[in-house]
Amino acid sequence: MKSFFLCIVTMFKEIIIVKNNSIFLVSIGVMLFLGGCSGGQDGSPMEFKSSIEKMKLPDGSFQFSVEIDPETLRENLKEPLDYIWEFGDGHESQSPGPVHGYEKSGGYTVTLSIRDREQNFSDPMLYVISGYSIVDYAPLLGLVGLILAWILYLFIRRLPSGTDLMKELAGAIHNGAMVFLRRQYHYLIRFILVVFVLLILFIDWRTGLAFLGGALCSMAAGFMGMEAATRANVKTAEAARSKGLEKALFVAFTGGEVMGLAVASLGLLGVGIVFFFFGSPQMAQHISGFAMGASSIALFARVGGGIYTKSADVGADLVGKLEAGIPEDDPRNPGVIADNVGDNVGDVAGMGADIFESYVGSIVATIAIGSSFATGVFQHMVYPLLVAMIGLVGSMLGFGSIKLFSGKNPAAVLRLTTYVAAAIMALGSLIAALIVFDFVEGLRIWLAMLFGCICGILIGLVTEYYTSGKPIQTIAKSSETGSATNIITGLAVGMESVAIPVLTICLAIFLSYRLGGLYGIGIAAVGMLATTGITMSVDAYGPVADNAGGIAEMAGLGSDVRGITDRLDSLGNTTAAIGKGFAIGSAALTALALFSAYTQAVTLKIPDFSIDIMHPGVVIGLLIGGILPFFLASKTMTSVGKAAFEMIREIRRQFKEIPGLMEGTAKPDSARCVDISTQAAIREMIVPGITAVAAPVLVGLILGPEALGGTLAGATVTGVLLALMMANSGGAWDNAKKWIEQGNLGGKGSEAHHAAVVGDTVGDPFKDTSGPSMNILIKLMSVVALVLAPLL
Repeated sequence: MKSFFLCIVTMFKEIIIVKNNSIFLVSIGVMLFLGGCSGGQDGSPMEFKSSIEKMKLPDGSFQFSVEIDPETLRENLKEPLDYIWEFGDGHESQSPGPVHGYEKSGGYTVTLSIRDREQNFSDPMLYVISGYSIVDYAPLLGLVGLILAWILYLFIRRLPSGTDLMKELAGAIHNGAMVFLRRQYHYLIRFILVVFVLLILFIDWRTGLAFLGGALCSMAAGFMGMEAATRANVKTAEAARSKGLEKALFVAFTGGEVMGLAVASLGLLGVGIVFFFFGSPQMAQHISGFAMGASSIALFARVGGGIYTKSADVGADLVGKLEAGIPEDDPRNPGVIADNVGDNVGDVAGMGADIFESYVGSIVATIAIGSSFATGVFQHMVYPLLVAMIGLVGSMLGFGSIKLFSGKNPAAVLRLTTYVAAAIMALGSLIAALIVFDFVEGLRIWLAMLFGCICGILIGLVTEYYTSGKPIQTIAKSSETGSATNIITGLAVGMESVAIPVLTICLAIFLSYRLGGLYGIGIAAVGMLATTGITMSVDAYGPVADNAGGIAEMAGLGSDVRGITDRLDSLGNTTAAIGKGFAIGSAALTALALFSAYTQAVTLKIPDFSIDIMHPGVVIGLLIGGILPFFLASKTMTSVGKAAFEMIREIRRQFKEIPGLMEGTAKPDSARCVDISTQAAIREMIVPGITAVAAPVLVGLILGPEALGGTLAGATVTGVLLALMMANSGGAWDNAKKWIEQGNLGGKGSEAHHAAVVGDTVGDPFKDTSGPSMNILIKLMSVVALVLAPLL
C-alpha cells in the first residue's frame, strides 16, 4: 500500500515538473462566423477549417502558427491578411503573417481574428488551450482512484464472514439492497433518456451527452458504494467477534472508503473528460450538463432511499419496540432486515449521490464562472480541477494514515484521518495557486478556497455538538414527562442549531467574495468538497457499523460483541449527522456558485440583466422558490407516513398470523417487508423528483429569467434553513434515545425511553428523508437554471 501511494505522489510530482516543457499540438475545427460588408461578400456566415500549432523554442519562448485550408484561403479571402492575436493574459498583437512568437508560458486562451484587405471578416474567434497540461491527467487520476477502490473492495471480500447464520443475514441484506437499486435504476433510466432527448432537441447534443455522463457516473457511484457496504457489514461484525474494536473499526472504515473513493474518482473522471472536450470559454456551458445529470439522479436516490429506510425503520420500531416489547434488531421482527437494507439505500447510495452532485456541481460552477473572465480565463477554469485532483490524492493518503493512529479511540481516528487529507489538500492547493496565478492573486484565491474548507469543518463541529453533546441530554431529560415534551425540546434544539452554521456560511461567503469575487465563492465550495474521498468514507462508515450491530444482535453473538458494535454504531450516528451538516453547508455554497454562474450566463445574452428585489417578477419568484422546500418536505414526510403505515400493517399481520414467531420457533417473512418498502419508495419518489426539475423550467419560460433568479434565491434560503433544522433535530432525537438506552434515566423499557422512541420516530424522516432532500433540491434547481439559460 505504501508503494502504491508513493507511485501516485511521484507521478503527480513529475506531471507538475514537466508542465512547462511540454510540446503539443492542439488542432480544433471551428465555425468562424464572418460578416462581409464589401468586396462582393453577401454578409452571410461562412465557415472554414483552421488549426493552431504551439511550439516551445530553444530560447524558452513560444511560437504560434495558424494554418487555413488553402481552398478557403483562395476562394474567400482577399490577401493580404492581418492576423490579430489576443492572449488571455491581456497581451494583444497584430502580425502580417500566420506565425507569432510569444515569450510567456502558462495557461491562457488564444483568440485569433483574421481580416483581409477589404475588412470582410469581423473578429472570428479561435480558442487554443495552452499550458497546464496537468489537467489532462484528471481522468487518469480518477481511474487510479477507482482502481484503489476496487482493490479495497477485493480486500473486504476476502475477509471472513463468520457463522452460517451471519452469512445468511448478510445475504438477505445485500440481496434486498440490490433489488431496490435495480428497480430504482429501471425507472431512472427512463427519466434519463427522456431528459437526454429533450436536451438534444432544445439545447444541443453536447449538453445532452454531458448530462448522460453525469447521470451514469452518479448511478455507478451509488452501486459501487452499496456493493461494498453490504459486504463490509458482516465482515465488521466478524472482526468485532474475533479481533476486537480496532480491527472492526478498520474494516468498517475500509468499507466506507470504497464509497468515498468511488464518489470522488467518478466525479473527477467525469468532469475531467467533459473538460477535455469542452474546456474552452466558448464551450464551457456544455459542462453544466454533467452537473445536471448528477443532480437529477441525486434527488431521486436521496428521496427514494430516504422513504425506503424510514418506512422500514418507523414500522420496525413502532411495532417491535413499543407494541411487541422486543429489542431493536431482534430477529423475530419481520421489519429488521428491511430496516438494515434501508440503512444502505438511504445513507450509502442516497448520501453518496448527494455528495457526488455537490462535488461535481461546485467544480462545474467554478469553471463556468471562470470562463466568463476577460483575462486569465484558462487559469481560472483549470484551478478547480487542480484542487479536486490534489484533494483526491490527499484523501488517498488520509486513508493510508489510519495505521498511524491505531490505538486511539475510534472518534479520534476518523477525525485525524480527515485532518491529514485536509492538510495535504490545503498545502498542495497553495502550491498550485502560486504556480497558476501570480503571487498576490494566487494567495487570495487560495485563501478563499481555505475559508470554504474551514467552513465545512466548523459546520461539522457544530453539528457534532448539537447531535451528540449536551443538547441530547436536555432532550432525554425532557422525555421523563412524556413524548410531547420530548418532541417540543427536540424541535427547539433543531431550530437553535441553525444559527451558527448559517452564520458560518455567511462568513465564508463574505470572506471568499472579498478575496475572489463570485469566483472566490465557487472555489470556496470546491475547497469544502475537495477531500470528499475521505469525508464520504467517514459518513459511509456509519451504516456499515449500524448493520454490523444488527447482524450481531440477530446472530446472537453476545453482549461483548454487541458492546463493540454499539460503540461503533453510536459513533456512526455522529459521523452521519456531521456528514449531513457538511452536505448542507456545501450545498449552500455550491448553490450560490451555480446561481452566480446562472446570472453570468444570462448576462451574456441579456447585457443589462439584473435581479432587482423591487421587480415584481423577482418578488414572485422569491415566494415561489420559498414554498418549494416546504412542499418537498411535506411530500416526503407524507410519503414516509404512507409507506410506514403499510409496513406496520404487515409486521402486525405476521406477528398475529405466523405461529411461533414471537416464541422464536418460526422465521418472519422479511422478503415481504423489503418488497413493501421498495414499492413504496419507488412510487413516492416520482412527484418530488419531477417537481424539482420542472419548477425552474416552468418559472423561467413563463415568468422570465428575473423571476427564475428570484426562485433560486428563495429556494436556497428556506431550503438551507429547513435542511439544517430537520437534520439536526433528527440526529439529536436519535442520540437522546441512545443515551437513555445506555442506562441513563431508567434505561431501556422506562417511560423516558418510550417517549424517546416516539421522538426518534418523528426524527427519522426529518434527518434521513426530508432534511437531506433540501440541499439536493436547491442545487438541482440552480443547475437546471444554468442549463436553461441559453433559452431564456
